Amino acid sequence: MFTIIGTMFTGIVLGYFFRNMDFVKNTEKTISYTIILLLFVMGFSVGSNDKIIENLGTFGWQAAIIAISATCGSILAAWIVLTLFFKKGESHEG
Repeated sequence: MFTIIGTMFTGIVLGYFFRNMDFVKNTEKTISYTIILLLFVMGFSVGSNDKIIENLGTFGWQAAIIAISATCGSILAAWIVLTLFFKKGESHEG
C-alpha cells in the first residue's frame, strides 16, 4: 500500500515540476489508452480465474452494490466541490 501511495506521490511531484514541458502536455491520449489496456488485462485476469467465475453470482451483487455506491459518492463529492468552489459568476483564472 505504501509503495502505491509513494509512487503516486512521486508522480504528482514530478508532474508539478515538469508541467510546462511539451511531452507532459501531450500525455492525455496515452493515459486513456493505458487505462483501457489495464481494464482489459484486469478483465482477462478475472475471466481466467476459475474461483471468481464459480462465485460470480455471490460476488456479483456485492460488487454491483459497492460500484453503485462508489459512483454515487463520487458524483455527490463532485457536485459539492462544484457548488462550493465554482459558483456561477466567479472567475478562478489567475
